[in-house]
Amino acid sequence: MNVMSTVGPNPSLRPSAEGSPAKVRAMASAGAAASGAAVAPVKRKPVLLHPAAKVVVFALCLLPFFWLFYGAWANTLGPNPAEALIRATGDWTLRFLCITLAVSPLRQWTNLPALARFRRMLGLFTFFYVVTHFLSYGWLDQGFDIDAIVKDIIKRPFILVGTAGLLLMVPLAATSFNRAIKWMGAARWQMLHRAVYAIVLLGLLHFFWMRAAKNNFAEVAVYAVVIAVLLGWRVKRALAKRKAGSVS
Repeated sequence: MNVMSTVGPNPSLRPSAEGSPAKVRAMASAGAAASGAAVAPVKRKPVLLHPAAKVVVFALCLLPFFWLFYGAWANTLGPNPAEALIRATGDWTLRFLCITLAVSPLRQWTNLPALARFRRMLGLFTFFYVVTHFLSYGWLDQGFDIDAIVKDIIKRPFILVGTAGLLLMVPLAATSFNRAIKWMGAARWQMLHRAVYAIVLLGLLHFFWMRAAKNNFAEVAVYAVVIAVLLGWRVKRALAKRKAGSVS
């Protein structure tokens, strides 16, 4: 009797389905795909989109305030700390105005649209510093005497101009949240917030008149150039949009 026919073929000698050429090729392909996925670079969010970016910008915006606060506490602001506080807070107001206006052109020039995330915060810090500036003037220069403050505003044009800029900033700060945009409508909200262009010009004029008393215009010229560039970019963009609209 044929032993092979009785017992049958040895299973260990059969070609296994798991070891078939097709299966081996499939397993190899899967392994390669898995190893490729393991070494693929992980996409990271841009730094400006990181949740901590706003915290960092917030802290940086507060640095001038804490520096001035420490200077007043440690008596390191010079022989006239009251004047130093009033002028420094005014300087930082104008600087934050320029920084806020620089967001839009910087987004285009650097191709970093994420910069828009910080525009509202920068605008609110501008309002914070202008209020601090006015309070420093009202407290350290006028002793919070309302009658004296009103008379001084009327008497001195550069203070009148600065106060006008502060008053124009109040509705901008009050409508800086998303619900205000929905309530007002985007068109009216944008029209209101274009007042920032008048505010920065009033701030520059306030600074010019203040420095004119000492015939010191070097820093005024620097701010004038920066503001001219920022506003000129907007005028150029508006004209380009109008021209494109008329052509279409």
